[in-house]
Amino acid sequence: MRTLAAAALLCLTSPALVLAEDRATTKDAEQMVHKAVGFLKANGKEKALATFSDPKGAFTYLDLYVFALDRDGNVRAHGTRKDFIGKNHLAFKDADGKAFNREMLETAKRDGKGWVEYKMQNPISGKVEQKVAYFELVDGLVVGCGAFLKQP
Repeated sequence: MRTLAAAALLCLTSPALVLAEDRATTKDAEQMVHKAVGFLKANGKEKALATFSDPKGAFTYLDLYVFALDRDGNVRAHGTRKDFIGKNHLAFKDADGKAFNREMLETAKRDGKGWVEYKMQNPISGKVEQKVAYFELVDGLVVGCGAFLKQP
């Protein structure tokens, strides 16, 4: 009986199952941006950017994190890559060569908010996967969050 229980526990904690449960949705990403925008408006840029850049803070969830770009494409906050902060990513390209930050900025300037799809390496699976980011233009910043789409 103990062997059966141990086998059942092992199945419940298998990496494939954990991966499926640790993947956020595009709805989660959109809600994260709404939360971040509210925080930015209530607390100001300086505090918001520092908080967005905390990998263990309130703006990370499962595989989601908030990022912020200024109107010129400079990374002002990033929830997992502090080495990106202060660098210009206007020409940064995805796995297919798409300058998705440029598209994001153009859409934000034109429409105030939107969605952009691109391909990136998923740090959990290690594979290049389709990702979609929701973003809003607020106080001169494009505040966004992206989610990896479920693979078939």
